[in-house]
Amino acid sequence: MPQYPLPNFSTDLKGRVALVTGASAGLGVRFAKVLAACGAKVGLAARRIDRLEALAKEIKAAGGIAIPIQMDATDAKAMIAAVEKLEKEFGTVDILVNNAGIPDAQRAHKMSTELIDQVIGVNLRGPWILACEVARRLIAAKKPGNIVNISSTAHFRYDGGGAALYAVTKTAIARMTEALAAEWAHYNINVNCICPGAFISEMMEGMIKRVAQGKEELMAAGFARKRIGQPEQLDSTLLYLVSPSSDFVTGAIIKVNDGQGSRGNM
Repeated sequence: MPQYPLPNFSTDLKGRVALVTGASAGLGVRFAKVLAACGAKVGLAARRIDRLEALAKEIKAAGGIAIPIQMDATDAKAMIAAVEKLEKEFGTVDILVNNAGIPDAQRAHKMSTELIDQVIGVNLRGPWILACEVARRLIAAKKPGNIVNISSTAHFRYDGGGAALYAVTKTAIARMTEALAAEWAHYNINVNCICPGAFISEMMEGMIKRVAQGKEELMAAGFARKRIGQPEQLDSTLLYLVSPSSDFVTGAIIKVNDGQGSRGNM
């Protein structure tokens, strides 16, 4: 029988190579910093190269290792090239955080075909292509790996207030997680999913301006604990899912939302 330490928990990512998409803003910035702080070599992928370069510089100043990779999450060739570049730089990518996403913020019947294609492209097609590309290379190298897909609590609850397609794509991401976890379990590739609630990010700040007069407290007024999450409060969930601590966990859909869907008194 294998011998496990007491407790069997570690966040040591030395020797690991991670790709984080949507790393130019919001949760992606925090995810990249956390992985680098735990020893992973991190590829920072997004369209805004100036932001990625600034983040890479910040990570290096803190003692971490990161490289910026300009990538359009709707361009299949660019996504495959991003994985290739990171592999050439550091070795086989064995952590993928599929974080890139965009809201639609419109009623379904008012969306243009172009916007429909963009939302599905970034939120679903992109993560699928990247997950398959990373898995393909892991299988060829006969290495285990961890894929973490970022969905949303919109997967569990949609109240008809707009962004229906966003909710649909986030449900698809959750189901994609379960399906790919089953398909790649034989290869020791764990595929899991985080469903954040309302967290402070560039996307959330835009929503606060649009529906809550720019006031965070008004946005949070309907939540059970009257608060919006901070990116730091996702650190432990992310690290659990990419570290040896979750070796026996695959196909999990983890809701991290502070009870925001509850209307009961606290």
